[in-house]
Amino acid sequence: MAPFEDVKHSVQTNAALIDDAWCEFLLEHQVRVGVSIDGPEDMNTHRLTLAGRPGFRVIMRGMERLRRHGIPFSAIAVVSNPDPDRASRFYGFFADLGVTTLGVNVEEEEGVNLGPKDADLVGAAEFWTALADAWRANPVVRLREVQRVLNFAGAVLGGHATDPMPTFAPWDPLPTVAHDGGVIMLSPELAGFNDSRFGDFATGSALRTGLDVLVAEAEERTPWITEFWNGVDACRATCPTFAFCGGAHPANRYFEHDGRFDGTRTRYCTTAKIALLEGVTRHVREHRS
Repeated sequence: MAPFEDVKHSVQTNAALIDDAWCEFLLEHQVRVGVSIDGPEDMNTHRLTLAGRPGFRVIMRGMERLRRHGIPFSAIAVVSNPDPDRASRFYGFFADLGVTTLGVNVEEEEGVNLGPKDADLVGAAEFWTALADAWRANPVVRLREVQRVLNFAGAVLGGHATDPMPTFAPWDPLPTVAHDGGVIMLSPELAGFNDSRFGDFATGSALRTGLDVLVAEAEERTPWITEFWNGVDACRATCPTFAFCGGAHPANRYFEHDGRFDGTRTRYCTTAKIALLEGVTRHVREHRS
């Protein structure tokens, strides 16, 4: 940690290996902690230990250690089945845990994970409505997705710009450095994969070239980024939800559209962006005073 003065550190973990020594380290270096857990035990069945056994109790044990040391933590949950009938119990679980913020990711088709093959817009919207209802009834957790919609609505009502990712403005390259030094821009989920057209998706190696150079020359060095921006432009021209969504993510486009980055709507943006906006908007309409 010595080279990283004045840097804020965050770690996302399944908490399986969290012990007292790790807790002391996290406190000493003021590391922000997020725990990956998908809800109550029956909703967490996809998370297994390296031995192939259910990981729920191991994760809960790690979170208890964090609480015992007074370390606040957020949570990220992957929802494989956005069933509105499960939303209240799902939210209540995290409220009881005392997490500071909850991020909800609908399961995606990415890499080796095939994910769901259908995109039920109506059912997913009902899930987001039910989740917003549960949050409103007990708003002790900052619900990341609901907050995104409320921030977007505030920008619209305030007459502010809402386009989250115009191609003509500075963009966040989100550089990810892989174990071999390869630097992947925009989409960490592409690390470790190879393509017949684009190779390993890397802009270059941090072992040979400075990260500042790789970021500055990213579009020149990385042909798939140009194809991705073409897809973003297509989303902007055709999707009424673009101002909120910003266009489908690179990995979702690639894995859902047979290796292309210039496709438009994905199953993920249908259930996690379009349905989210519709569901939370419905919640707001139903609770207007």
